Amino acid sequence: MSQRPSSAPAPVGRGRHRASRGGRRRPLLPLLLVTGCAAILVAVALTGTDLATDSTDDPRIPGGGTTTLLRSVLLAALCVQLGELAGRRLARDVARTLPGTQLPGTQLPGTAADGPRQPPEWAAGAALAGMLAALGLASMAAAGDGRLAAGLPELSEIYATRDGLLAFSEANGFLLAALSVFLGRPVWAAAPLSAVLAAEAVRAHPESGTPAVGVSLTLVHLTCTVLWAGGLIQVLRTMRAWHGEPGAARALLAAYARRAFWLFAALCLTGTLSTLRKLPSPGALTSSAWGRTLLVKLAVVAAVAACAVAARRVLMRDRARTTYAHVLRPTAWELAALGGVLALSALLTVAPAPRP
Repeated sequence: MSQRPSSAPAPVGRGRHRASRGGRRRPLLPLLLVTGCAAILVAVALTGTDLATDSTDDPRIPGGGTTTLLRSVLLAALCVQLGELAGRRLARDVARTLPGTQLPGTQLPGTAADGPRQPPEWAAGAALAGMLAALGLASMAAAGDGRLAAGLPELSEIYATRDGLLAFSEANGFLLAALSVFLGRPVWAAAPLSAVLAAEAVRAHPESGTPAVGVSLTLVHLTCTVLWAGGLIQVLRTMRAWHGEPGAARALLAAYARRAFWLFAALCLTGTLSTLRKLPSPGALTSSAWGRTLLVKLAVVAAVAACAVAARRVLMRDRARTTYAHVLRPTAWELAALGGVLALSALLTVAPAPRP
């Protein structure tokens, strides 16, 4: 008996993803890969400062490894939360443009009340992780000797240092973001998280000459990095939830790719301008810890761009048959390299600025 082919894709959320999961699933492989990448990033964060300052005139950074690790966790928490907010909105916008997708209030069985099927929220856990990392940074700033104290010091000790005050403000921002999620208003978290980004930009530029320029460049650069990495995390998770709807998954990845291009352009522009402001001479790229870290970061960013181009080429090669599995490998490598960019960005903020 022959079946009549269907030309219109099935609605998002009513997909066949449960039935389409075959017996060839290898659930341990992704877990092992994620664990391996996380272990590598932790090792880079803990040992990166010593490797960068080796055979240079830069002084050793007390507690540099711990500071880099905590700041990496803080940036990752921002990625997950802001990426989830942006990714969920993008998924709803894409779902409204697909045939057979109904608007909120007339959702299909199996969809969320505010639109198409969405993956579980990670924002609350990320907010708590970011708050703990910020409190750890505040404790180290108050100690002043690179140690991570056993408990939180007195508020007067934290407020006595510039970095301690900013880190404690970031912890409060993450706390407000977590409360917004617990109250069922995750969109409200955008305001305190934006304040956390601003505090990070201010902390990274203690200069007295033109601080407004440096803070603005860092704020744009950091925001683009967070949205690029966090948006890709959420898009991959949403594509997995839409696994039985390849047309919807392709449309979502294509919409993200268009936005990621402009994020990448802004990231490159602001990064170049910030480097020109900080770098006293081209020789400092190889003679200083900051310059060496920057070179490694540029190489990883180039790898990210290559993976992104590979994923887009796979996506555009055959729009009729390209599925989530086809683009998973290059996008997974892109995400892993973005994790390296975050760790190296945290390392750059810890490394001493190159001296004239």
